[in-house]
Amino acid sequence: MMLIDSHCHLDYEPIYSSIDEVIDRAIKSSVKFMLTISVTDKKYELILAIVKKYANVYGTYGIHPHEAKNHKEMTKEIILSKLAVNKKIIGIGETGLDFYYNHSDKADQIKLFEEHIQASIKSKLPLIIHSRNAEKETFEILSSYARNNDLRILMHCFTGSQGFSKKLLDLNAYFSASGIITFKKNDDLKETFKTIPLNKILVETDAPYLSPEPLRGKSNEPSHVIHTAKYLANLKKIDFEEFCKSTSENFFKLFGKLN
Repeated sequence: MMLIDSHCHLDYEPIYSSIDEVIDRAIKSSVKFMLTISVTDKKYELILAIVKKYANVYGTYGIHPHEAKNHKEMTKEIILSKLAVNKKIIGIGETGLDFYYNHSDKADQIKLFEEHIQASIKSKLPLIIHSRNAEKETFEILSSYARNNDLRILMHCFTGSQGFSKKLLDLNAYFSASGIITFKKNDDLKETFKTIPLNKILVETDAPYLSPEPLRGKSNEPSHVIHTAKYLANLKKIDFEEFCKSTSENFFKLFGKLN
């Protein structure tokens, strides 16, 4: 059995100060690979150091929409140059739009998102997308690029509507489920994931955030992804080992085979 944590933040505390133990626990929980995600330029060196040290950890480069106000000069050329420094950087993001918190101006978020999209098209690396309270704008922007380009889309920690998921499936998007799927009073999201094809689903922790039940409220880490996977397998009425096999294959389809 193999699981892949498709989205975690190993450079964040409290994970980073005990990262050896965190990775060891992940391996013991059948989490073979982890993808640690970039959100700011200034912490990218730390992500590079992590992926160089740990054979089973890969990384991304990207700027979170909250950080758009601090990265107004970011261009697709800069993003492409950052990707080139290590072959273990296999994705772009997390990027996207967050009109719930609006920590950065909408126009700045949109410009930064488009720079990431253009870098994704040029590099052919998957785009890892954060979208909150921005379904209309996210889809309009993605569809405007996807019409004429082979855009590889992963909706990270997907909590969107069923209508949004159906439109994104038309763009050949993949959807990553986090611990949120296990939370009570989340029936709409559960119904949405019932309708998303198994061959389009990945699992993630978003560690150190969003610990799944029965660990909700505690710091999250990659080993906890097993709870989300078990919950989803039950929700989809699929054998657990078959679910793990499928979500791992989906990861490889999107990001390529890992060593």
